[in-house]
Amino acid sequence: MCGIAGAAWTRDQDAVAADTIDRMLACLRHRGPDAGGTQRCESPGRPAAFLGQRRLSILDLSDAGRQPMTLAHGPAAGRVWISFNGEIYNYRELRDELLVRGHRFASETDTEVLLAAYVEYGDDCVSHLRGMFAFAIWDDRDDGSRDAGGPRLLLARDRMGQKPLHYRHDPGGGSLLFASELKSLLAAGVPRRIDRRSLALYLTYQYVPHPRSILDGCAKLPPGHRAVWANGQLTVEPYWTAPFDEPIVGRSVESWRTELRDTLTESVRLRMRSDVPIGAFLSGGVDSSITAGLMQSLSDKPIHTFSIGFPSAAYDETEYAKMAAEKLGTNHHVDIVDPAAMRDLPRLVWHYDEPFGDSSALPTTYVSHFARRFVTVALSGDGGDELFAGYNRYRAVQLANRLDRFPGRWPFRLPIWKLLPKHGSQKSLLHRARRFAEGLAEEHSDRYLKWISHFDMGRLRDFLAADVVDELGDFTTASLIRDAYRAGRSRDLVTQTCFADVQTYLPCDILTKVDIASMSASLECRSPFLDHRVVELASRMPVEMKLDRSRQKAILIDTFADLLPPPIRTRSKMGFGVPIGEWFRGELRPLIDGVLLSDRALGRGLFRPDAVRELVREHQSEEWNHQYRLWTLLMLELWQRAYVDGDVPLDVDALSLDLPGGLGEPRPLAAA
Repeated sequence: MCGIAGAAWTRDQDAVAADTIDRMLACLRHRGPDAGGTQRCESPGRPAAFLGQRRLSILDLSDAGRQPMTLAHGPAAGRVWISFNGEIYNYRELRDELLVRGHRFASETDTEVLLAAYVEYGDDCVSHLRGMFAFAIWDDRDDGSRDAGGPRLLLARDRMGQKPLHYRHDPGGGSLLFASELKSLLAAGVPRRIDRRSLALYLTYQYVPHPRSILDGCAKLPPGHRAVWANGQLTVEPYWTAPFDEPIVGRSVESWRTELRDTLTESVRLRMRSDVPIGAFLSGGVDSSITAGLMQSLSDKPIHTFSIGFPSAAYDETEYAKMAAEKLGTNHHVDIVDPAAMRDLPRLVWHYDEPFGDSSALPTTYVSHFARRFVTVALSGDGGDELFAGYNRYRAVQLANRLDRFPGRWPFRLPIWKLLPKHGSQKSLLHRARRFAEGLAEEHSDRYLKWISHFDMGRLRDFLAADVVDELGDFTTASLIRDAYRAGRSRDLVTQTCFADVQTYLPCDILTKVDIASMSASLECRSPFLDHRVVELASRMPVEMKLDRSRQKAILIDTFADLLPPPIRTRSKMGFGVPIGEWFRGELRPLIDGVLLSDRALGRGLFRPDAVRELVREHQSEEWNHQYRLWTLLMLELWQRAYVDGDVPLDVDALSLDLPGGLGEPRPLAAA
């Protein structure tokens, strides 16, 4: 697991200097604290590149694993170089296959296997990989081993989007910058103008979706995509998508369960390959309990498991995590997050290069630093909800679809939600009923957007400043979710919704959160549910296997019932939430008043000041719960203070934010 950065250029005047690459890598030291390296790749009169990497040693801890790396043997030695972030879990099997084909290896690393796979299979090497990855390969061969065209750079990102890859392409000059994190591009001097459409998307979804970036001119390589830079031109294309449009019918439940058990167990087994200590996150939910249970069944000693709780009982799952740990026999560790954790906001803002509105980033960061005390690798249950219909909102989709078929359905399309009283608790049944009813008048994708969005386009146009609205023109944030729904339109509505989340929410929110949080602690996080063979199996599965009349994730619970205590099998989905609504009305009210209502924030010209003040007033008076909207706005303002108002420091400890109540100075994470 590592951080990568680099550049490619066609003209000498666009050449990137060594000190620029050094600055880009300095921002990534937390991703790779064990070693670092650079390689300048150039020949007179030809396009050139500069590759860099920071290394977190997981496999083959010797110097043989240093990057950037070239092959030690064969005609590609010294002509093909790689800078790689991730893990190839099937590298041993792939290595054996390549040995038969005549390749020789100088190390036991998956990096060298990946580079040899590129030499053997070309750009299609990604189809042979089981893992999470983002890599750059510079190929300067002229021996006829590939299509002619001069030196080229191949960029690729794993199928599900577990590892990030940001880039800035200058088509006019033909140069390209790339890095694991956006702050590395800033260290290379890219402009810092906020892209207004990306801002609108962030306010709607709480993240900036690929391929967009919050900064104008920068982009993210989408999951399951590769890009080729040659002669100054960049071509981006998909190489894989989850096969939700290829359902399998007619199989028995027992056959599905057998294949699911075998496939997920193998996925866990592959992800337990490591030369450093390994453990698991254990929330007390179905997915993390299954992951930890399979790990324990494959281990000859108790594995380490980790969970984070809260003083508020409505948000605390540690009781269930302890219950699962006792049944499985793991060595379990628990820590608690309280409002004092907000002293870590500067550190959180620095690591999340874009504004990021998911408040569970805070406990995810805490549990990562907590786990890093004991292990270097942790497995998680991420992906289980999206693949097996685990979120409560999928049940809402199912119910709303039934109401749509109700004779004389027009009463359900009236704004009956306005008749329901407001309620200040986000988790209350009344609040959920009102939110459910609010979406009934919409068509399927817009209804779902109404349920999951923080600011839909209608509310946004009332909230944003007039000149920002004018700049947006007819742009709508709804197109993201509408396009995602259309991609799965051949399936039932719940499966379409799951597929939409797999394309958007999973990579842009969940996996971004986990990657940045874990990497901030120099911890590698692996997700067995995201193995592409597990994903392909779940994608083709009938919805009835996942969501029956009384249960969500039914086939998971039945298949792995032996690993789940009865209370976990029957409990409702809770989610990794944070009681920020309570905190904003109590201990952290000065943070809202002193940041969101400050002259500095209101004077930026992005929002109508009266609209911001009204949002705060409604929340503090408990007239309505705006906790997620307030957190989204808070993180945007803090991001601007860190990333727009001045030069971003290369080290988080040098970051200072103007926060009230002594919250402005970064410090070591409390859980660490």
